[in-house]
Amino acid sequence: MYRFLISAFFLLTGFNGLAQDLNYAKRTIKTLTSKKYWGRGYTKNGMAKAADFIAKEFKDLGLVPINGHDFKQHFSFAVNTFPHEMDVKLDGKKLKPGRDFIIHQASSGIILTDSLLKKDSVSYLSKSGNVVLSIVPKLTWSVSQQAAAYTAIDVDRKAITAAPKIIEVNIKNDLIASFTAANVVGMVKGVTKPDSAIVFTAHYDHLGGMGNKTYFPGANDNASGVAMLLNLAKYYAANPPKYSIIFIAFAAEEIGLLGSKYFTENPLFPLKNIRFLWNLDLLGNGDAGATVVNATIYPQEFALLNKINDQQKYLPKINPRGKAANSDHYFFTEKRVPAFFLYTQGGNPAYHDVDDVAKTLPLTAYENLFKLFVDFNMAIIN
Repeated sequence: MYRFLISAFFLLTGFNGLAQDLNYAKRTIKTLTSKKYWGRGYTKNGMAKAADFIAKEFKDLGLVPINGHDFKQHFSFAVNTFPHEMDVKLDGKKLKPGRDFIIHQASSGIILTDSLLKKDSVSYLSKSGNVVLSIVPKLTWSVSQQAAAYTAIDVDRKAITAAPKIIEVNIKNDLIASFTAANVVGMVKGVTKPDSAIVFTAHYDHLGGMGNKTYFPGANDNASGVAMLLNLAKYYAANPPKYSIIFIAFAAEEIGLLGSKYFTENPLFPLKNIRFLWNLDLLGNGDAGATVVNATIYPQEFALLNKINDQQKYLPKINPRGKAANSDHYFFTEKRVPAFFLYTQGGNPAYHDVDDVAKTLPLTAYENLFKLFVDFNMAIIN
């Protein structure tokens, strides 16, 4: 039956309007990773600017707010930020933030010049005990809701040639007790069954900036998912199906899935109306295929997805994975909403670092992924 429905859909549409607008995707990723949005985080108003951009795109594409007047759902939380000084020297050599070192996200700021005591082959402690320094093979950053009573610094092992003896630090943090962010939510109303919904989600936040000169672009994570979200919004606005299609761009995923948690606790529509939810995150690669979280929870839907992929040869393979609290699908799963989180594999390995940039993101499977989502949804809706 699914085979017939999919084939009939192809014959009726002739793929008119089905092709993913790859240029639109590239422009979106380039925009969201630009300096203006400063890593879509917690300094220089980066996250708010990104929310404004997405809300404007929703409006321009023809989506409507679910509550009738506003695309945004605001909420607040605590966050530790580093908007100002970010200077570290080892034995007089100045290190570059993001390239040579990162500050641990839960660190407090400090001004210090001190000798270092070696604890083991990769760990050092300042003589005063206020600074912990670790030598690491790769620098990856994150975000914290708290500030600890210490300062922890990771240094890339390629940045040093000998065991460091003296450290100089000038770092300032700012713990914001109530940072306000917004989920951005829009809808294409269903033609005949508007109370049933297919939902697409993608978090638009990233790590923001570390100091006033370094930011984390977040091309794959997750400007790629937002670009797909907007492309799907563009398609469904021009081709509304029987069910409503709802698009949610979440804030605060990187700090602990806070945006999706807030939404599931304060839904703008009944969660029981969701026939299926797709969470779009890390979609910039794909030469090695993709993995689907929740595949083992929803085996029938995963079998359908693979059947479509086998017929159309969209991806080299789709790997199954079980339940995992690793992106914004999770709290929907906890509410018994059928949901898949799909992420691509292969390609550029940049992740949570300054090298996750637009110009090196291959977008290998991007157009085929778009078609896979549309085909799957058509089969589900019918």
